[in-house]
Amino acid sequence: MTARGYTGKIAYIDMANGAVDIRQALEEDQRMWIGGSGLGAKLFTDFCLPDTDPLSPANPLIFMTGPMTGTNIPGSGRHQVIAKSPQTGIYGEADAGGKWGTVLKRSGFDGIVITGKAEKPVYLFIHDSKVEFFDGHSLWGLDNYSLDEEMKERHGTDIAVAGIGPAGEKQVLMAVILHEGRKARSSGRGGLGAVMGSKNLKAIVVKGDQPINAFDPKALADRIAAVTPAIEERTKGLQDFGTAGGLVGSERIGDLPIKNWSLGSWSEAEKISGQAMAEKMVKGKSRCHACPIACGQTVKMDQSRYGPLDGKGPEFETVGIFGAACLISDPEAIAKANELCNRYGLDTISAGSSIAFLMDIFEQGLIAQQDILDSEGQIVTPLWGDADAMLRILHAIGKQEGIGKLLGQGVKKAAQCIGGQAEDYAFHVKGLELPAHDPRAFNSLALGYATSNRGACHLQGGSYLFEKSATLPEIGITEVLDRFRSDGQGEIQAKLQDTMCIMDSLKLCKFLFYGGINLTVITGWLNALTGFDYTVDELLTAGERIFTIKRVFNVHCGISRSDDTLPRRIAEIPRPDGGAADNLPPLTAMLTEYYQARGWDEEGRPTADTLARLGLSRLQ
Repeated sequence: MTARGYTGKIAYIDMANGAVDIRQALEEDQRMWIGGSGLGAKLFTDFCLPDTDPLSPANPLIFMTGPMTGTNIPGSGRHQVIAKSPQTGIYGEADAGGKWGTVLKRSGFDGIVITGKAEKPVYLFIHDSKVEFFDGHSLWGLDNYSLDEEMKERHGTDIAVAGIGPAGEKQVLMAVILHEGRKARSSGRGGLGAVMGSKNLKAIVVKGDQPINAFDPKALADRIAAVTPAIEERTKGLQDFGTAGGLVGSERIGDLPIKNWSLGSWSEAEKISGQAMAEKMVKGKSRCHACPIACGQTVKMDQSRYGPLDGKGPEFETVGIFGAACLISDPEAIAKANELCNRYGLDTISAGSSIAFLMDIFEQGLIAQQDILDSEGQIVTPLWGDADAMLRILHAIGKQEGIGKLLGQGVKKAAQCIGGQAEDYAFHVKGLELPAHDPRAFNSLALGYATSNRGACHLQGGSYLFEKSATLPEIGITEVLDRFRSDGQGEIQAKLQDTMCIMDSLKLCKFLFYGGINLTVITGWLNALTGFDYTVDELLTAGERIFTIKRVFNVHCGISRSDDTLPRRIAEIPRPDGGAADNLPPLTAMLTEYYQARGWDEEGRPTADTLARLGLSRLQ
């Protein structure tokens, strides 16, 4: 038996022999793990051992929807991808929007679990509750935009495509899985595209229109209608200018990673803001399924300084890293870098951070100029603000030629290869580069980055949302938090991480919190959809269980307190000016408080009592 809101079916696909085993999901698992990130994490730990090589056939690649995916619930057009990360060597997952998850679910499956490796390149076509294998040899080498167009030629325009570009084929450690071609919805962190490439899997094409039924459709529709106008009104800035619309405000409060995290202010920020891009190159909006916000921007220029542009516009993180971190103030160059990352299938945060790292160590004299070659074998001079050099280096990463072979590993491994002081300029946590928010501007982010299960991530805790404008009364956030506060951060961060696990398992967009949505509203949606009788506290316990199972896996991979840390420049070196000048987050004290709030020991290991309380004693 399965609850409403689910198809109740998961496809287990063995790439080695082409076998497909369709299994019924258990209602007990749905209740305990919800779906999406939660159920995906549970299945992942069933399949993957801590010593599994991330690029081996044994590493499972899991695509999972949530109960709300594909419904009319606002912000529900999302899905989760899970595998052991080849970039970090620990638990890896990435969230993506758009419509791919919706179409997968309407094809008849809540999720798919992929193991093994095909002998030759293939792609999957999932429709009508079945999975078909097709020869993908002729697709190998196509970029993601061309791949999407080819799949629509073969299977019609009513499909959705998840695929890898050349970077994923070459198993570049920062390769992404890109969805929907030019619409470019990315499962973007930790190198999950490399996992897909290691299985000789070029694409997963989905098609379907099966209905997703609610337990009480009228109650659900009424609850949705009651809040949608407020969501639209409160998120108008996101609608008008996309996520990059907040770039200037972020610069003013000291939140941008300026000159590879060394400066506190930058007078050029306005030139690359969402407002500037809207005036110059934005030609339309894009939205995920069932989204009233529509924060996506599409850009089109028949002829920019770097050639034509046509596709998804850059998000805040992309602009912050390729722009502020590299001191590049040309919006056309940033839009081109975004397009190249989408075509090659590269994580914009990791790729841009690697280039900023290279500019920094070159300035410090830690790498010889003759060792910096582009994809044509020509020497590149990686100077701050040089957009042409940045794009040449980006091509080298995507093609895995010249300096790209080094940088494609990410800043941690690149710095280790160079040696000496290079590691002082590599900004990552557990091997994953920092997103474009500076923890010296939000103390809570320091704790969030240090303890996030996949490495540095601003969304696995999302605390900065509640230090800007959002509140969440069910966990005690009744007014906007002080961004420089340090006391009480352990408990707040733990509760927010649990909350974000709920969102990633239901598959809801976290921008809903900007729209005034809270856990009471979300619980009402879930019960009307599924027929379950969750309370807010039960949902929060499920979120804690989900966060904890990921931590336990990481502990078994060797993660401990010594890994819950920050780069030295962030932890020890204040910036000279800007809206957060002189602030250094007191990580050590916050971390001790956090472990106590979590019920973990001093080394960051969940205790036996905590595991028993969460029903996870089997993991000891």
